[in-house]
Amino acid sequence: MSHISIAIDGPAAAGKSTIAKRVAKKLEYLYIDTGAMYRAVTLYVLEHGDDIIKDIGSHIHITFGINDEVYLNDKDVSAEIRSPEVTNNVSRVAAIGEVRTYLVDMQREISKTASVVMDGRDIGTTVLPDAEVKIFMQASPKVRAERRLLEETARGNDIDLETLTAEIIRRDEIDSTREISPLVQADDAVLLDTSHLSIEEAEAEIIQLVEDKLEVQ
Repeated sequence: MSHISIAIDGPAAAGKSTIAKRVAKKLEYLYIDTGAMYRAVTLYVLEHGDDIIKDIGSHIHITFGINDEVYLNDKDVSAEIRSPEVTNNVSRVAAIGEVRTYLVDMQREISKTASVVMDGRDIGTTVLPDAEVKIFMQASPKVRAERRLLEETARGNDIDLETLTAEIIRRDEIDSTREISPLVQADDAVLLDTSHLSIEEAEAEIIQLVEDKLEVQ
């Protein structure tokens, strides 16, 4: 087998990106942060308006740096895409058909070039339905809000736990009920609840799943 694909799906703040980065580094696979790609598009839409979506390929070019920096049209937007405004609008933009088609095609092309760890909302169901290993990560809204609060505080954003919990529940509703590629667990995905797992424990669980899969190839 030339390339291995690991698909990690789940709701906001379940720990997907943090764990996926560690797994990719451990296995020496390419890490693809699809959430960052949708955030980059959202940032551009907020700055230029929804009309650009009609011809998105002519307006937006997304690349990643060697330290996971996100570049939008050759500009490092790693910090900007984590703003509360982008966070509160990304589910709306991600639900637009033209946006999803454009980014899914890009993600699939990347997966053909190397073994990848890709995380998002619909990787195992839509983007990489034939991925060798599929994980669906989840955690309670309260735990996820507490994690997000730590992130926002570190970025200097002033927001309270109650507001974050409400925003996470709202995003879950939007993501799981959207018409195109809703957030659902793939039939062949392994459910991993990270509510009471450390980062190291969650990483170890996924590494073991990958090793088990490779042994039977």
